[in-house]
Amino acid sequence: MKKYLSVIAFLSAAIIFIPAVPVCIYGTTAGKDIEEYMLDDKPLFSSEPYKVLNTATGKITEVPVEEYVIGAVCAEMPASFETEALKAQAAAAHTYAERQRLRAEISPDPELCGADFSDDTSKYQGFFDNEKIREQYGDNYESYYSKIKDAVSEVLPYIITYEDEPIVSAFHSMSSGKTESAENIWGTKLDYLVPVDSSYDKDAPRYLDEVSYSGDELREKLTDEFPDIRLDNDLRKWIETESVSDSGTVLSVNVGDKNISGSVLRDILGLRSACFDVKYSDDTFTFTTKGFGHGVGMSQYGANAMAAQGSKWQDIIAHYYPHSTIVKI
Repeated sequence: MKKYLSVIAFLSAAIIFIPAVPVCIYGTTAGKDIEEYMLDDKPLFSSEPYKVLNTATGKITEVPVEEYVIGAVCAEMPASFETEALKAQAAAAHTYAERQRLRAEISPDPELCGADFSDDTSKYQGFFDNEKIREQYGDNYESYYSKIKDAVSEVLPYIITYEDEPIVSAFHSMSSGKTESAENIWGTKLDYLVPVDSSYDKDAPRYLDEVSYSGDELREKLTDEFPDIRLDNDLRKWIETESVSDSGTVLSVNVGDKNISGSVLRDILGLRSACFDVKYSDDTFTFTTKGFGHGVGMSQYGANAMAAQGSKWQDIIAHYYPHSTIVKI
């Protein structure tokens, strides 16, 4: 029986994985361009080691599945988080890796030279080898590594699926208080990446953040990105929000004579999210953001808060990826 896999390509780090504490990479699994591939009865899961390309040396290293998932969790979520949140992160990381392995097999990227993914965290999920993990945790290495290893070991037999395929296990640091749909961010509807309540995020560190630019600074950033942009003599007209989603994401914004998405403006200005308000006063533009990341899929701070309230990892997955199924492989 033929199966179909909708494979998501990756965006820039500012849009993809956004870890709870940005000490590793700037980002999560998902992207905007969806392509469809026939699997032709290919097995959806494998116990074979993952092949990781070192972009600096060109060498491909085979990493056992458990070791890879441990390294991914270490790179993407603070070890201080609740154990059930770490388990949810591990399930998402493993699901991502299996989906990417299938993508690499069905439609190989020449740049990967036969690998499943590379250590380029602007394109792929973060991963720490043991040396990096030791460097990251220092004196806490033994306790933190053991905590994450135990969490990974418990959920390693499981994958998150939708219609018998590994899901696009998108995650981000914290939402605006309500997660966003994949359709609004990447233009493609996915039944398990839809808005859900994540009110706990409002209590997360730096949930609200401000970035200010003088008129000259903003002009420089905008003209660097759009050399032909026309900016009004009235600075108050430079940034005008056109449409906002129910989750608070700026979907469309007029920037001078350009109309762009809030995600694009976020990238240009280095904002923590595309959920922002902007005010102009005394030659200063002040952008106030809510949350951190693209807002799609699992909120890491939301997952941690749910775990602290007694939720199990399965509850977290069910909440942030509705309509998905946890299957044993």
